[in-house]
Amino acid sequence: MTILRTAHTSELTAAELRAARSLLDEAFDGDFGDHDWDHGLGGVHALVHDATDALLAHGSVTQRRVLHAGRSYRVGYVEAVAVRPDRWRQGLGGRVTGALEHVIDRAYDLGALSASDAGARLYLGRGWTEWKGAVGTLGPRGPVTLPDEEPPLLWGADLDPAHELFIDWRDGDVY
Repeated sequence: MTILRTAHTSELTAAELRAARSLLDEAFDGDFGDHDWDHGLGGVHALVHDATDALLAHGSVTQRRVLHAGRSYRVGYVEAVAVRPDRWRQGLGGRVTGALEHVIDRAYDLGALSASDAGARLYLGRGWTEWKGAVGTLGPRGPVTLPDEEPPLLWGADLDPAHELFIDWRDGDVY
């Protein structure tokens, strides 16, 4: 039996935050840095626990802004999604993603995320789409096109790829 819970960062205890960070470090095999962790804070978390209250899966959605074709959109950006390695391929990633999609559908204009190749299969199978246009960021010195950036996956978006997608600047990985 597993239990899915959603909660804002402010509602999580210090122990829950430590457990989530530990899970992410384990699932990403040490390739999950402090900027990555920071990007996943300040929004709504989806957590799956087992009957003993051990954390099995985690993800979060935080607010970001994108500029597209002269309009600013409020985006639910999915971050810090991971499943404990010994529980992979049991549907837990889908449960977390479903909870985050629910938040996006009710609170944001659209959803976005950057996924690994393995993670992309999960999202594409759920109806996320790959952005086909150019991407950039609204950096400290103005708009910057990022021609080498992997395109994000989008949820609930009907945007024209003839226009660039500029996302707000942040430290670490922009997308």
